[in-house]
Amino acid sequence: MVRPRSPRYEQELPEDEPCYVISIAARMVGMHQQTLRYYERAGLIEPRRTPGNIRMYSNSDIQRIRQAQRLIDELGVNLAGVDIILRMGEQLRQMQEELGVLRAELDRLRATRLPAPYSRIED
Repeated sequence: MVRPRSPRYEQELPEDEPCYVISIAARMVGMHQQTLRYYERAGLIEPRRTPGNIRMYSNSDIQRIRQAQRLIDELGVNLAGVDIILRMGEQLRQMQEELGVLRAELDRLRATRLPAPYSRIED
């Protein structure tokens, strides 16, 4: 007999929710745990820590590690270059979000714009 799933399991976790310990994260990305520790020391990732100081990785951390892997393996980028590229990507995403907010505000203002005042031309 199949049990119905609880509603809380049907909701997806936020991308930044820490849910993987280092051994699972390393297995997910096909790396050694020491490599993940090195990436942390280099500043490429910042996993959250539990009160007991255990590293916990989120889905966004895993995505970031995979991006770094691709840049290193496929393009030959060094760690300093990876750091710069990833930071630029984050800045670009933030700017796109800001642009979306500004465009929505502009559209709102255009929709509520008052007609131009009537001006009389005197001869």
